[in-house]
Amino acid sequence: MGVQPTRDFASLLDDLVAAAEANAEATARPSIPFDYLSVVEELHSGRIQVSSDAVAAEYMDVASDADLEELFAAAEPAEEAVADTIEALPVEPEAISLELNLDGARAPAEFARIRRAFAFANHPDRLPPHMRERAIQRMQVANMLIDEARRRALKGAGR
Repeated sequence: MGVQPTRDFASLLDDLVAAAEANAEATARPSIPFDYLSVVEELHSGRIQVSSDAVAAEYMDVASDADLEELFAAAEPAEEAVADTIEALPVEPEAISLELNLDGARAPAEFARIRRAFAFANHPDRLPPHMRERAIQRMQVANMLIDEARRRALKGAGR
């Protein structure tokens, strides 16, 4: 093993910085200046055409207006079906109480589990948009019923 000459810390740092700069220059990628606003203006100007007229004509031949109307009609639920699904979510306190099964005496800690289970099945964020208003009402009624039953259970337990 040879003896290396003693070097101070500053010269070591200088060597490391010089090596890093040389490495960065060797691996630097060329950059292309890109002005996003000019590209947007160019696209909106109409001078750039994304596809040819032949492609657009072929697309329109494949997807005629009648076909699209049939597709959209099949995708939208019928008004009767929407009404049926909304009516399937009762907001009456008696019906929700039966769903929750709050009649039996329960330990107060069990009400949190009941609340979570009901929210998992009925939360407005988990339902289609046309059912959300009704789901909000159901959640409010269920929370009120669970809170009342919990208070009764706590009072009955003497706490």
